[in-house]
Amino acid sequence: MARYEMSSIDCGAMGAAATGTVLFQLGLMYAVGRSVPVDRVAAHKWFNLAAREGVAEAARLRKELALEMAADEIAEAQRAARRWLGQA
Repeated sequence: MARYEMSSIDCGAMGAAATGTVLFQLGLMYAVGRSVPVDRVAAHKWFNLAAREGVAEAARLRKELALEMAADEIAEAQRAARRWLGQA
């Protein structure tokens, strides 16, 4: 399995090459705090992008995560996903 070491995930380094699987793994990374601090907004963002690429498990986890988030956090995650798409 490939391992991605990046100092800043949001730098757009993956660009259009990011697959749903990679995006899903980033969501998991932020959801559980694997190598990064737990960040629900970032996790939601990556799950949202992975779901857009057809990863059904990402859609399920995004929905579950959203139950623990405030409306403004969800809105922030959605904005971040749109910004990332603009960079890709």
